[in-house]
Amino acid sequence: MRKFMTAAAAAALTLAFAGAAEAAAKVKACWVYVGPVGDFGYSYQHDQGRLYAAKQLGDKVDATTYLENVPESDSERAFEQLARSGCNIIFGTSFGFMDPMVKVAKKFPNVKFEHATGYKRAPNLATYAARFYEGRYVMGQIAGKMTKTNTIGYIVSFPIPEVISGINAFEQGLKTTNPNAKIKIVWVSTWMDPGKEADAAKALLAGGADILTQHTDSTAPLQEAEKAGKLGFGQSSDMIKFAPKAQLTANTDNWGPYYTQRLQAVIDGTWKSQDTWDGIGKGMVALAPFTNMPDDVKAMAEKTTADIASGKLQIFACPVLDQAGKDQCKSGAKTLEDGQILGMNWYVQGIDDKIPQ
Repeated sequence: MRKFMTAAAAAALTLAFAGAAEAAAKVKACWVYVGPVGDFGYSYQHDQGRLYAAKQLGDKVDATTYLENVPESDSERAFEQLARSGCNIIFGTSFGFMDPMVKVAKKFPNVKFEHATGYKRAPNLATYAARFYEGRYVMGQIAGKMTKTNTIGYIVSFPIPEVISGINAFEQGLKTTNPNAKIKIVWVSTWMDPGKEADAAKALLAGGADILTQHTDSTAPLQEAEKAGKLGFGQSSDMIKFAPKAQLTANTDNWGPYYTQRLQAVIDGTWKSQDTWDGIGKGMVALAPFTNMPDDVKAMAEKTTADIASGKLQIFACPVLDQAGKDQCKSGAKTLEDGQILGMNWYVQGIDDKIPQ
């Protein structure tokens, strides 16, 4: 299954390898998704990025294709299948695809590979991710203003740094608007299982949560909030049509421009192995319209979003205290370093939960 990214491994994210690239008359681009494109969440949004890139590049693209619902344990076979089928560039979109993609990239040095949310690179293997935690900070602030019970339900998948940094950022935002509010966390050990996600949502609502958020991929938690007359946040894509009375906003992933840029680089012969980690400021993370909230809360959320985009607001500005009250900032630092966020395996102060091992 998925593994923790250690701080040392995360630090390796700063390394980059320049791979020789040859121009391609046209590009065949391929994607591998851990879930179905019909999840209307994470995999759906990656596929929207694929479609966007194909539209932008037009006849420069020979073809785009994808494999969906690929288990991490079976991803090596999927990558090799696509490499043998003539794909010039292959995108793998789940953290657990990392080691299988590294292995296949070695077998096919003339194929370009890109791995989302990972940290291992090679001359023909690049990495990319979004600063998802930035949007979660804004959501935390909104939740603090909107909750009446001071209990926020948080449904999460696996204890990898991406998920933990999101929980921590949400808590950082929450405490700025409502220090009395608490997060209740349920780990479901899946990226997408509508049944398990719905059961977790029901349990949290029964336990007093009046706002739900999630780091899982289906619309089920938000729909359960709507059924109960409560509020919630969408995940990865704008889910407002599934819960028009419940969704406050959604932390959406905007992959289209990135995919367009990377395919163009293959066409031009300028593609190189690199790491990309962008957020609200560069549009890779975008918050859906703020709805079902008073004007003053909307104005606050808009200002916070703008401050994050400009760099005025640093979500993990020092000091950053962990559950034991220890400052995790390095001596003299103004914020946590990127490597610390990318390798995060600890909770900030205020979270009453234990990270599964």
